[in-house]
Amino acid sequence: MSDYLFTIPDAGGNVPPDLSVAGALVGRGHRVRVLADPTLQAEVEGAGCEFRKWTRAPHRVDQSLENEIIRDWEAKTPIGGFIQMRDRISCGRSADFAADILEELDRRPADAIATDFLLPGAMIAAEAAELPLAIIGNTIYPFPVRGVPPMGPGLMPSTSAIGRSRDAILSAATRRLWNGGLPALNATRAGLGLEPIVTFTDLYERADRFLILTSEAFDFPSDGRPANVRYAGPRLDDPEWTEPWSEPAGSEPLVLVGLSSTRQGQVPMLRKVAAALGRLPVRGLITCGPTVSPGEIGAPANVTVVASAPHQQVLKRAAAVITHAGHGTAIKALAAGVPTLCIPMGRDQNDVAARVAGSGAGLRLRPGASEAKIAAATERLLGEPSFEQAAKRMASRIAEDLTTDRAVAELEALPRPTAAPVGAAA
Repeated sequence: MSDYLFTIPDAGGNVPPDLSVAGALVGRGHRVRVLADPTLQAEVEGAGCEFRKWTRAPHRVDQSLENEIIRDWEAKTPIGGFIQMRDRISCGRSADFAADILEELDRRPADAIATDFLLPGAMIAAEAAELPLAIIGNTIYPFPVRGVPPMGPGLMPSTSAIGRSRDAILSAATRRLWNGGLPALNATRAGLGLEPIVTFTDLYERADRFLILTSEAFDFPSDGRPANVRYAGPRLDDPEWTEPWSEPAGSEPLVLVGLSSTRQGQVPMLRKVAAALGRLPVRGLITCGPTVSPGEIGAPANVTVVASAPHQQVLKRAAAVITHAGHGTAIKALAAGVPTLCIPMGRDQNDVAARVAGSGAGLRLRPGASEAKIAAATERLLGEPSFEQAAKRMASRIAEDLTTDRAVAELEALPRPTAAPVGAAA
Protein backbone atom coordinates (compact mmCIF):
# COMPACT_ATOMS: atom_id res chain seq x y z
CA MET A 1 0.00 0.00 0.00
CA SER A 2 1.21 3.51 -0.88
CA ASP A 3 0.14 6.93 0.36
CA TYR A 4 -0.74 9.32 -2.47
CA LEU A 5 -1.43 13.04 -2.20
CA PHE A 6 -3.63 14.37 -5.03
CA THR A 7 -3.96 18.11 -5.63
CA ILE A 8 -7.06 19.24 -7.53
CA PRO A 9 -8.56 22.68 -8.28
CA ASP A 10 -12.30 23.07 -8.76
CA ALA A 11 -12.11 23.92 -12.47
CA GLY A 12 -15.13 21.95 -13.71
CA GLY A 13 -14.39 19.18 -16.18
CA ASN A 14 -11.06 18.27 -14.60
CA VAL A 15 -12.66 17.04 -11.39
CA PRO A 16 -14.42 13.79 -12.45
CA PRO A 17 -11.40 12.29 -14.25
CA ASP A 18 -8.96 13.32 -11.51
CA LEU A 19 -11.17 11.81 -8.81
CA SER A 20 -11.80 8.72 -10.91
CA VAL A 21 -8.07 7.97 -10.82
CA ALA A 22 -7.88 8.73 -7.09
CA GLY A 23 -10.87 6.49 -6.35
CA ALA A 24 -9.42 3.66 -8.43
CA LEU A 25 -6.26 3.78 -6.31
CA VAL A 26 -8.39 3.53 -3.17
CA GLY A 27 -10.06 0.49 -4.73
CA ARG A 28 -6.62 -1.05 -5.10
CA GLY A 29 -5.97 -0.67 -1.38
CA HIS A 30 -3.91 2.52 -1.41
CA ARG A 31 -4.28 5.46 0.92
CA VAL A 32 -5.27 8.65 -0.94
CA ARG A 33 -5.64 12.22 0.30
CA VAL A 34 -6.97 14.98 -1.91
CA LEU A 35 -6.05 18.61 -1.33
CA ALA A 36 -8.87 20.52 -3.00
CA ASP A 37 -11.48 23.27 -2.80
CA PRO A 38 -14.13 22.95 -0.05
CA THR A 39 -16.75 22.70 -2.82
CA LEU A 40 -15.31 19.29 -3.70
CA GLN A 41 -15.40 17.72 -0.25
CA ALA A 42 -18.46 15.56 -0.90
CA GLU A 43 -17.08 14.33 -4.22
CA VAL A 44 -13.66 13.59 -2.72
CA GLU A 45 -15.14 11.62 0.15
CA GLY A 46 -17.55 9.90 -2.24
CA ALA A 47 -14.50 8.57 -4.09
CA GLY A 48 -13.25 7.06 -0.82
CA CYS A 49 -10.47 9.60 -0.32
CA GLU A 50 -9.53 11.76 2.64
CA PHE A 51 -10.37 15.41 2.02
CA ARG A 52 -7.98 18.24 2.87
CA LYS A 53 -8.68 21.85 1.91
CA TRP A 54 -6.60 24.63 0.42
CA THR A 55 -5.95 27.50 2.80
CA ARG A 56 -3.54 29.97 1.16
CA ALA A 57 -4.18 28.92 -2.44
CA PRO A 58 -7.20 30.34 -4.31
CA HIS A 59 -10.24 28.12 -3.80
CA ARG A 60 -14.00 28.08 -3.97
CA VAL A 61 -16.11 27.89 -0.82
CA ASP A 62 -19.42 27.64 -2.70
CA GLN A 63 -20.79 27.61 -6.25
CA SER A 64 -21.81 31.27 -6.32
CA LEU A 65 -20.66 33.60 -9.07
CA GLU A 66 -18.74 35.66 -6.52
CA ASN A 67 -16.59 32.67 -5.61
CA GLU A 68 -15.76 31.66 -9.19
CA ILE A 69 -11.96 31.36 -9.46
CA ILE A 70 -11.51 30.94 -13.21
CA ARG A 71 -13.30 33.97 -14.66
CA ASP A 72 -12.12 33.79 -18.27
CA TRP A 73 -15.56 34.76 -19.55
CA GLU A 74 -14.73 38.27 -18.36
CA ALA A 75 -11.75 38.53 -20.73
CA LYS A 76 -12.22 40.30 -24.04
CA THR A 77 -10.11 37.81 -26.02
CA PRO A 78 -9.08 34.14 -25.67
CA ILE A 79 -5.50 35.25 -25.07
CA GLY A 80 -6.73 37.55 -22.32
CA GLY A 81 -8.54 34.63 -20.72
CA PHE A 82 -5.39 32.51 -20.86
CA ILE A 83 -3.26 35.24 -19.28
CA GLN A 84 -5.82 35.70 -16.53
CA MET A 85 -5.69 31.98 -15.68
CA ARG A 86 -1.87 31.95 -15.86
CA ASP A 87 -1.27 35.03 -13.75
CA ARG A 88 -4.13 34.82 -11.24
CA ILE A 89 -4.00 31.09 -10.58
CA SER A 90 -1.52 28.67 -12.13
CA CYS A 91 1.69 30.71 -12.03
CA GLY A 92 0.83 33.85 -10.10
CA ARG A 93 -0.33 31.87 -7.06
CA SER A 94 2.15 28.99 -7.36
CA ALA A 95 3.82 29.93 -4.07
CA ASP A 96 0.52 29.61 -2.23
CA PHE A 97 -0.26 26.22 -3.76
CA ALA A 98 3.26 25.00 -2.95
CA ALA A 99 3.01 26.25 0.65
CA ASP A 100 -0.29 24.45 1.25
CA ILE A 101 1.11 21.21 -0.16
CA LEU A 102 4.32 21.33 1.85
CA GLU A 103 2.34 22.09 5.00
CA GLU A 104 0.13 19.06 4.33
CA LEU A 105 3.22 16.89 3.77
CA ASP A 106 4.64 18.15 7.04
CA ARG A 107 1.41 17.08 8.75
CA ARG A 108 1.68 13.61 7.18
CA PRO A 109 4.24 12.42 4.64
CA ALA A 110 3.28 10.87 1.32
CA ASP A 111 4.93 8.41 -1.03
CA ALA A 112 4.03 10.35 -4.20
CA ILE A 113 2.17 13.39 -5.45
CA ALA A 114 -0.36 13.33 -8.30
CA THR A 115 -1.41 16.78 -9.44
CA ASP A 116 -3.81 18.25 -11.93
CA PHE A 117 -1.81 19.80 -14.77
CA LEU A 118 -3.20 23.27 -13.99
CA LEU A 119 -1.08 23.49 -10.83
CA PRO A 120 2.64 24.07 -11.48
CA GLY A 121 2.96 25.08 -7.81
CA ALA A 122 2.32 21.42 -6.93
CA MET A 123 5.11 20.35 -9.27
CA ILE A 124 7.51 22.74 -7.53
CA ALA A 125 6.41 21.43 -4.12
CA ALA A 126 7.04 17.83 -5.20
CA GLU A 127 10.54 18.75 -6.34
CA ALA A 128 11.26 20.58 -3.10
CA ALA A 129 10.02 17.58 -1.10
CA GLU A 130 11.97 15.15 -3.32
CA LEU A 131 8.87 13.09 -3.97
CA PRO A 132 7.88 11.15 -7.10
CA LEU A 133 5.46 13.17 -9.22
CA ALA A 134 2.74 12.32 -11.71
CA ILE A 135 0.94 15.09 -13.59
CA ILE A 136 -2.62 14.36 -14.69
CA GLY A 137 -3.90 16.01 -17.85
CA ASN A 138 -7.61 15.61 -18.49
CA THR A 139 -7.58 16.67 -22.14
CA ILE A 140 -5.30 16.37 -25.16
CA TYR A 141 -1.56 17.03 -24.82
CA PRO A 142 -1.47 20.80 -24.16
CA PHE A 143 1.95 22.02 -25.29
CA PRO A 144 3.45 22.69 -28.74
CA VAL A 145 4.89 19.57 -30.30
CA ARG A 146 6.31 18.64 -33.70
CA GLY A 147 3.73 18.04 -36.42
CA VAL A 148 0.74 19.29 -34.41
CA PRO A 149 -0.71 22.82 -34.45
CA PRO A 150 -0.50 24.52 -31.03
CA MET A 151 -3.57 24.66 -28.85
CA GLY A 152 -5.91 27.60 -29.15
CA PRO A 153 -7.20 28.16 -32.68
CA GLY A 154 -8.37 24.60 -33.26
CA LEU A 155 -6.30 24.10 -36.41
CA MET A 156 -5.88 20.82 -38.28
CA PRO A 157 -2.40 19.41 -38.97
CA SER A 158 -0.84 20.56 -42.23
CA THR A 159 1.79 18.94 -44.42
CA SER A 160 2.36 21.96 -46.67
CA ALA A 161 5.33 24.31 -46.27
CA ILE A 162 2.98 27.21 -45.60
CA GLY A 163 1.11 25.19 -42.98
CA ARG A 164 4.33 24.14 -41.24
CA SER A 165 5.50 27.76 -41.16
CA ARG A 166 2.15 28.81 -39.73
CA ASP A 167 2.41 26.21 -36.99
CA ALA A 168 6.02 27.16 -36.18
CA ILE A 169 5.08 30.82 -35.77
CA LEU A 170 2.03 30.03 -33.64
CA SER A 171 3.98 27.52 -31.54
CA ALA A 172 6.63 30.12 -30.79
CA ALA A 173 3.92 32.59 -29.76
CA THR A 174 2.31 29.95 -27.54
CA ARG A 175 5.62 29.22 -25.81
CA ARG A 176 6.07 32.94 -25.15
CA LEU A 177 2.63 33.06 -23.52
CA TRP A 178 3.44 30.13 -21.24
CA ASN A 179 6.89 31.52 -20.47
CA GLY A 180 5.26 34.73 -19.32
CA GLY A 181 4.61 32.84 -16.08
CA LEU A 182 8.31 32.11 -15.48
CA PRO A 183 9.08 35.07 -13.16
CA ALA A 184 6.40 33.97 -10.70
CA LEU A 185 7.39 30.30 -10.92
CA ASN A 186 11.08 31.02 -10.46
CA ALA A 187 10.32 33.26 -7.49
CA THR A 188 8.46 30.31 -5.93
CA ARG A 189 11.39 28.01 -6.71
CA ALA A 190 13.91 30.45 -5.23
CA GLY A 191 11.87 30.65 -2.04
CA LEU A 192 12.24 26.88 -1.70
CA GLY A 193 15.95 26.79 -2.55
CA LEU A 194 15.50 25.44 -6.09
CA GLU A 195 17.35 26.52 -9.22
CA PRO A 196 15.39 28.53 -11.82
CA ILE A 197 13.91 26.85 -14.86
CA VAL A 198 14.45 28.16 -18.39
CA THR A 199 11.08 27.32 -19.96
CA PHE A 200 7.63 26.71 -18.53
CA THR A 201 7.48 23.17 -19.88
CA ASP A 202 10.66 22.24 -18.00
CA LEU A 203 8.41 21.64 -14.99
CA TYR A 204 6.31 19.14 -16.89
CA GLU A 205 9.24 17.32 -18.44
CA ARG A 206 10.89 16.85 -15.01
CA ALA A 207 7.92 14.89 -13.67
CA ASP A 208 8.19 11.12 -13.49
CA ARG A 209 5.01 10.81 -15.54
CA PHE A 210 2.67 13.12 -17.42
CA LEU A 211 -0.52 11.09 -17.78
CA ILE A 212 -2.85 12.22 -20.57
CA LEU A 213 -6.36 10.99 -19.82
CA THR A 214 -7.54 10.51 -23.36
CA SER A 215 -7.10 7.98 -26.12
CA GLU A 216 -3.97 8.32 -28.20
CA ALA A 217 -6.16 7.52 -31.20
CA PHE A 218 -8.18 10.68 -30.47
CA ASP A 219 -5.21 13.08 -30.31
CA PHE A 220 -3.28 14.13 -33.39
CA PRO A 221 -0.17 11.93 -33.85
CA SER A 222 3.36 13.17 -33.14
CA ASP A 223 6.69 11.56 -32.31
CA GLY A 224 7.88 14.70 -30.55
CA ARG A 225 6.18 14.45 -27.17
CA PRO A 226 8.48 14.15 -24.13
CA ALA A 227 9.53 10.71 -22.95
CA ASN A 228 7.53 10.94 -19.71
CA VAL A 229 4.18 11.37 -21.51
CA ARG A 230 1.79 8.43 -21.35
CA TYR A 231 -1.65 8.25 -22.91
CA ALA A 232 -3.63 6.52 -20.17
CA GLY A 233 -7.08 6.41 -21.78
CA PRO A 234 -10.11 8.51 -20.83
CA ARG A 235 -12.08 8.36 -17.59
CA LEU A 236 -15.79 8.13 -18.36
CA ASP A 237 -17.25 8.57 -14.88
CA ASP A 238 -20.10 11.06 -14.51
CA PRO A 239 -19.82 13.75 -11.82
CA GLU A 240 -21.16 12.94 -8.37
CA TRP A 241 -23.78 15.68 -8.69
CA THR A 242 -25.66 14.14 -11.64
CA GLU A 243 -29.27 13.17 -10.99
CA PRO A 244 -31.38 10.23 -12.24
CA TRP A 245 -33.14 10.76 -15.56
CA SER A 246 -36.25 9.62 -17.35
CA GLU A 247 -36.13 9.26 -21.11
CA PRO A 248 -38.44 11.73 -22.87
CA ALA A 249 -41.51 10.08 -24.38
CA GLY A 250 -41.59 9.33 -28.10
CA SER A 251 -39.73 7.37 -30.74
CA GLU A 252 -37.88 10.21 -32.48
CA PRO A 253 -34.05 10.30 -32.30
CA LEU A 254 -32.76 11.47 -28.92
CA VAL A 255 -30.28 14.37 -29.04
CA LEU A 256 -28.28 15.05 -25.87
CA VAL A 257 -27.08 18.61 -25.24
CA GLY A 258 -24.36 19.35 -22.70
CA LEU A 259 -22.36 22.56 -22.55
CA SER A 260 -19.89 23.61 -19.87
CA SER A 261 -20.34 22.66 -16.20
CA THR A 262 -18.67 25.98 -15.32
CA ARG A 263 -19.64 29.51 -16.31
CA GLN A 264 -18.70 30.37 -19.87
CA GLY A 265 -21.63 32.58 -20.83
CA GLN A 266 -23.43 29.58 -22.30
CA VAL A 267 -27.06 30.58 -21.68
CA PRO A 268 -27.57 32.30 -25.08
CA MET A 269 -26.13 29.26 -26.87
CA LEU A 270 -28.32 26.85 -24.88
CA ARG A 271 -31.37 28.86 -25.88
CA LYS A 272 -30.28 28.85 -29.51
CA VAL A 273 -29.69 25.08 -29.47
CA ALA A 274 -33.12 24.51 -27.90
CA ALA A 275 -34.76 26.56 -30.64
CA ALA A 276 -32.78 24.70 -33.33
CA LEU A 277 -33.93 21.32 -32.00
CA GLY A 278 -37.48 22.67 -32.01
CA ARG A 279 -37.25 22.76 -35.81
CA LEU A 280 -36.42 19.05 -36.07
CA PRO A 281 -38.30 15.77 -35.57
CA VAL A 282 -36.19 14.82 -32.54
CA ARG A 283 -36.39 14.54 -28.76
CA GLY A 284 -33.95 16.98 -27.23
CA LEU A 285 -32.50 16.59 -23.73
CA ILE A 286 -30.58 19.62 -22.46
CA THR A 287 -28.47 19.17 -19.31
CA CYS A 288 -27.64 22.58 -17.84
CA GLY A 289 -25.01 21.70 -15.24
CA PRO A 290 -24.55 23.32 -11.83
CA THR A 291 -24.08 26.92 -13.01
CA VAL A 292 -27.24 27.36 -15.13
CA SER A 293 -30.84 27.03 -13.99
CA PRO A 294 -33.18 25.09 -16.32
CA GLY A 295 -35.63 27.95 -15.93
CA GLU A 296 -33.24 30.20 -17.86
CA ILE A 297 -33.72 28.13 -21.02
CA GLY A 298 -36.96 28.55 -22.89
CA ALA A 299 -37.55 25.31 -24.76
CA PRO A 300 -40.05 24.05 -27.36
CA ALA A 301 -42.33 21.11 -26.61
CA ASN A 302 -39.95 18.48 -28.01
CA VAL A 303 -37.01 19.60 -25.82
CA THR A 304 -36.65 18.62 -22.15
CA VAL A 305 -34.41 20.80 -19.99
CA VAL A 306 -32.97 19.38 -16.76
CA ALA A 307 -30.30 20.40 -14.29
CA SER A 308 -28.30 17.23 -14.89
CA ALA A 309 -28.45 13.63 -16.06
CA PRO A 310 -25.94 10.76 -16.12
CA HIS A 311 -24.46 11.15 -19.60
CA GLN A 312 -23.15 7.59 -19.70
CA GLN A 313 -26.70 6.27 -19.39
CA VAL A 314 -28.22 8.83 -21.74
CA LEU A 315 -25.62 8.10 -24.42
CA LYS A 316 -26.81 4.51 -24.63
CA ARG A 317 -30.04 5.90 -26.07
CA ALA A 318 -28.77 9.00 -27.89
CA ALA A 319 -28.46 9.34 -31.65
CA ALA A 320 -26.40 12.57 -31.52
CA VAL A 321 -24.74 14.94 -29.07
CA ILE A 322 -24.41 18.72 -29.16
CA THR A 323 -21.61 20.01 -26.94
CA HIS A 324 -19.20 22.88 -26.34
CA ALA A 325 -16.44 20.31 -26.97
CA GLY A 326 -15.21 20.05 -23.44
CA HIS A 327 -13.06 16.94 -23.48
CA GLY A 328 -15.22 15.05 -20.96
CA THR A 329 -18.47 15.26 -22.91
CA ALA A 330 -16.83 14.82 -26.30
CA ILE A 331 -14.86 11.70 -25.35
CA LYS A 332 -17.87 10.13 -23.62
CA ALA A 333 -19.90 10.62 -26.79
CA LEU A 334 -17.21 9.01 -28.93
CA ALA A 335 -16.72 6.18 -26.44
CA ALA A 336 -20.43 5.46 -26.88
CA GLY A 337 -20.16 5.65 -30.68
CA VAL A 338 -22.43 8.70 -30.91
CA PRO A 339 -21.78 11.39 -33.56
CA THR A 340 -21.15 14.82 -32.10
CA LEU A 341 -21.73 18.47 -33.02
CA CYS A 342 -19.14 20.74 -31.39
CA ILE A 343 -19.75 24.44 -30.73
CA PRO A 344 -16.60 25.48 -28.82
CA MET A 345 -16.60 28.47 -26.46
CA GLY A 346 -12.93 28.67 -25.39
CA ARG A 347 -10.19 26.97 -23.34
CA ASP A 348 -9.22 23.64 -24.99
CA GLN A 349 -12.52 23.32 -26.82
CA ASN A 350 -11.47 24.51 -30.30
CA ASP A 351 -8.79 21.84 -30.32
CA VAL A 352 -11.03 19.06 -28.99
CA ALA A 353 -13.55 20.03 -31.67
CA ALA A 354 -10.83 19.81 -34.33
CA ARG A 355 -10.07 16.25 -33.28
CA VAL A 356 -13.74 15.26 -33.29
CA ALA A 357 -14.12 16.66 -36.79
CA GLY A 358 -10.79 15.21 -37.89
CA SER A 359 -11.89 11.73 -36.84
CA GLY A 360 -14.95 12.02 -39.07
CA ALA A 361 -17.19 11.42 -36.06
CA GLY A 362 -18.73 14.87 -35.96
CA LEU A 363 -18.97 18.45 -37.09
CA ARG A 364 -17.97 21.78 -35.59
CA LEU A 365 -19.50 25.23 -35.79
CA ARG A 366 -18.37 28.67 -34.68
CA PRO A 367 -19.58 29.89 -31.27
CA GLY A 368 -21.89 32.41 -32.94
CA ALA A 369 -23.50 29.83 -35.22
CA SER A 370 -27.10 30.58 -36.08
CA GLU A 371 -30.10 28.52 -35.08
CA ALA A 372 -30.50 27.45 -38.72
CA LYS A 373 -26.88 26.24 -38.96
CA ILE A 374 -27.20 24.27 -35.72
CA ALA A 375 -30.37 22.61 -37.01
CA ALA A 376 -28.77 21.82 -40.38
CA ALA A 377 -25.63 20.34 -38.79
CA THR A 378 -27.73 18.19 -36.46
CA GLU A 379 -29.73 16.94 -39.45
CA ARG A 380 -26.48 15.94 -41.15
CA LEU A 381 -25.29 13.98 -38.12
CA LEU A 382 -28.58 12.11 -37.95
CA GLY A 383 -28.96 11.58 -41.69
CA GLU A 384 -25.47 10.72 -42.97
CA PRO A 385 -24.29 7.25 -41.84
CA SER A 386 -20.59 8.14 -42.18
CA PHE A 387 -20.63 10.09 -38.91
CA GLU A 388 -21.98 7.21 -36.87
CA GLN A 389 -19.61 4.80 -38.58
CA ALA A 390 -16.60 6.96 -37.69
CA ALA A 391 -17.87 7.39 -34.12
CA LYS A 392 -18.15 3.62 -33.73
CA ARG A 393 -14.60 3.17 -35.04
CA MET A 394 -13.36 5.60 -32.43
CA ALA A 395 -15.46 3.82 -29.78
CA SER A 396 -13.65 0.59 -30.64
CA ARG A 397 -10.25 2.24 -30.19
CA ILE A 398 -11.28 3.78 -26.88
CA ALA A 399 -12.60 0.41 -25.67
CA GLU A 400 -9.15 -1.06 -26.29
CA ASP A 401 -7.65 1.64 -24.06
CA LEU A 402 -10.04 0.77 -21.26
CA THR A 403 -9.18 -2.93 -21.04
CA THR A 404 -6.58 -2.01 -18.41
CA ASP A 405 -6.37 0.98 -16.06
CA ARG A 406 -3.20 2.51 -17.38
CA ALA A 407 -3.33 5.55 -15.11
CA VAL A 408 -3.40 3.43 -11.98
CA ALA A 409 -0.68 1.15 -13.33
CA GLU A 410 1.59 4.14 -14.02
CA LEU A 411 0.98 5.60 -10.56
CA GLU A 412 1.71 2.27 -8.90
CA ALA A 413 4.95 2.06 -10.90
CA LEU A 414 6.27 5.41 -9.66
CA PRO A 415 9.61 5.12 -7.86
CA ARG A 416 9.65 5.29 -4.09
CA PRO A 417 10.83 8.58 -2.54
CA THR A 418 14.58 9.05 -2.87
CA ALA A 419 14.81 10.85 0.46
CA ALA A 420 12.93 10.94 3.71
CA PRO A 421 9.53 12.52 2.92
CA VAL A 422 8.77 15.97 4.25
CA GLY A 423 7.67 15.68 7.86
CA ALA A 424 9.26 12.29 8.37
CA ALA A 425 11.23 11.72 11.55
CA ALA A 426 14.98 12.09 11.20
